[in-house]
Amino acid sequence: MMNATQPVNAVRCRGVEKHFGEGDARIHALRGVNFEARQGQLTFLVGPSGCGKTTLISVIAGLLDSTGGDVELFGQNTAKLSPQDQTLFRRRNLGFVFQQYNLLPALSASENAAVPLLAAGVKRVEAVDRAKSLLARLGLENRLDAMPSKLSGGQQQRVALARALVHEPRLIVCDEPTAALDHATGEAVMELLAGSAVHPDRAVVVVTHDNRVFHFADSVAHMDDGRITHIEQRN
Repeated sequence: MMNATQPVNAVRCRGVEKHFGEGDARIHALRGVNFEARQGQLTFLVGPSGCGKTTLISVIAGLLDSTGGDVELFGQNTAKLSPQDQTLFRRRNLGFVFQQYNLLPALSASENAAVPLLAAGVKRVEAVDRAKSLLARLGLENRLDAMPSKLSGGQQQRVALARALVHEPRLIVCDEPTAALDHATGEAVMELLAGSAVHPDRAVVVVTHDNRVFHFADSVAHMDDGRITHIEQRN
């Protein structure tokens, strides 16, 4: 019988493969990946550029379909859900921070951060107020009404992070969340992410090259050539 205090998996990948192209042009981005991220923990995914990290988190998040293998989120094999149920599952349970931010250019910073709440049916005033509160925690209290074109790269990155966190998802997946940030702001962002992972029913997975923030990780999964090579437990 499982110990009640033992962490359980938020993410479980078994033999996950992803190919792009056909024939001689086929690229094997993921080669039978086995990967786990436990609830209540902050898991880093690290490795050289081009090793498959972004592809893996895109498959985990449902942004890409795998070519083979299984992905379970909180015990649910999402590939077995209908497309509509997959969308609802991701909307309720997942927050994703894209490396390229993907902000909507016609919306202000606070409106962009409020999008997941608006999609979930939260009234606009409440959704925007909650987004503004989170943006203020990220040091953007003076940029709440700014349009994305008027924000720096680091500011856009923090808006994208707020959008991923605002609806309090059970799984937060981030692609290089500190890449455009100075050291102090990067530390603040990681403290916020680490705080989100403390909850026993949540997990955070971070792809990063930023060794300045490695001390935040509970575990580090090292990846190379489309495979997880080893797992380093840090806490």
